[in-house]
Amino acid sequence: MARRSAPTLLKRLIDTSSGLNPNPNPNLTKPWLSHSRSVTYMPRPGDGAPRKVTLIPGDGIGPLVTGAVEQVMEAMHAPVYFEKHEVRGNMKKIPEEVLDSIRKNKICLKGGLATPVGGGVSSLNMQLRKELDLYASLVNCFNLKGLPTRHQNVDIVVIRENTEGEYSGLEHEVVPGVVESLKVITKFCSERIAKYAFEYAYLNNRKTVTAVHKANIMKLADGLFLESCRKVASKYPGIKYNEIIVDNCCMQLVSKPEQFDVMVTPNLYGNLVANTAAGIAGGTGVMPGGNVGADNAVFEQGASAGNVGSDEILKEKKANPVALLLSSAMMLRHLQFPSFADRLETAVKRVIAEGQYRTPDLGGDSTTQEVVDAIKKYLD
Repeated sequence: MARRSAPTLLKRLIDTSSGLNPNPNPNLTKPWLSHSRSVTYMPRPGDGAPRKVTLIPGDGIGPLVTGAVEQVMEAMHAPVYFEKHEVRGNMKKIPEEVLDSIRKNKICLKGGLATPVGGGVSSLNMQLRKELDLYASLVNCFNLKGLPTRHQNVDIVVIRENTEGEYSGLEHEVVPGVVESLKVITKFCSERIAKYAFEYAYLNNRKTVTAVHKANIMKLADGLFLESCRKVASKYPGIKYNEIIVDNCCMQLVSKPEQFDVMVTPNLYGNLVANTAAGIAGGTGVMPGGNVGADNAVFEQGASAGNVGSDEILKEKKANPVALLLSSAMMLRHLQFPSFADRLETAVKRVIAEGQYRTPDLGGDSTTQEVVDAIKKYLD
């Protein structure tokens, strides 16, 4: 009798055990791919203690989408609980007890706050960032599987300086009919935001940082910003550094967004770039973001456009909770609860991919609650 080779016997054994399919599990021949879990996260003693989070529901659809987050956190027994404070965009200032709460808890989840146009009322969003020195805004704009967009392979992180520039709020009327608005750029803040952008890229295995500017016109202000970025870039030789003028940047974003990786910007440009990138990648209703400083962090919908919604959406209770839910996943990672963040992000992406439950901004007709219920079913 002819001898069978070892590979032939192994193939017969696999064929016999798997019925008609000769190789039902391709990982059998690739044992390094057979485990679904990654190397485990080892917490420090006490890391599982529940964390108190300051919650600001905000205006418009804010209470609806922050309520969605509360439901999902409760459903998956996340180790966080909320200390709720009512803040409205038409208030003259952020109440001191709210600032004290954030300083104590060091973490906040926030719905949208309406900013009145004109009238001399300052933005509470700006107040919050300045009072807590939340100098870095981060918005992650990326394609979601199952959500059709004009461009694919978009995965952009916009890191925006949050405390100065055109948002300094230094305006005055020189003479009747002539108003002067000051743009303030400092070396300290520019180097600080550049360092944060490169540090983010390094820690997240990002390959390129692009500085957005208008130094061809604002040679001193934006020139100082670029000098600061170049100085910091020289300390990260493993990360490619580019520069782009803001108007060309906008054109490149809408024509070839996949070329961008991490973008670092002064205040005003960052707001424009982040909202544009969010619209390209799938809409402001699905893009997460947050604001961070040395001591505190505030998580909210990544792109500001539409974050308080419309009266019609509020009346029909069809606000999209996805952006704030993904921002909450970012918050959970910030709090060092990675498995809860993974579960939440996976459930949200699965509901988006299946496409059965989508709010009107994504082409569906589902209510906020229907989307939340669908996500809760996938929290395994």
